[in-house]
Amino acid sequence: MLTCMEPALDIAQSAASTDPDVGLRAVASLRALTERLEIVQVENARKLGWSWQDIAGRLGVTRQTVHRKHGKRIGSR
Repeated sequence: MLTCMEPALDIAQSAASTDPDVGLRAVASLRALTERLEIVQVENARKLGWSWQDIAGRLGVTRQTVHRKHGKRIGSR
């Protein structure tokens, strides 16, 4: 399992690079990874019956924000 995380850890370390080209590319990669992970976890939470409010609270956003971002793709279940 740790081997699956190594690329993400490498990217995270690269984000702290003093070379702006390396650092900014790593930040962009982390942003894309974070978006994909959020989608997976919001879907998991909705499948388990979590409310939009519960999800929003964990993400530190409003219910409206999380519903607007994920509601159409996941559905209002």
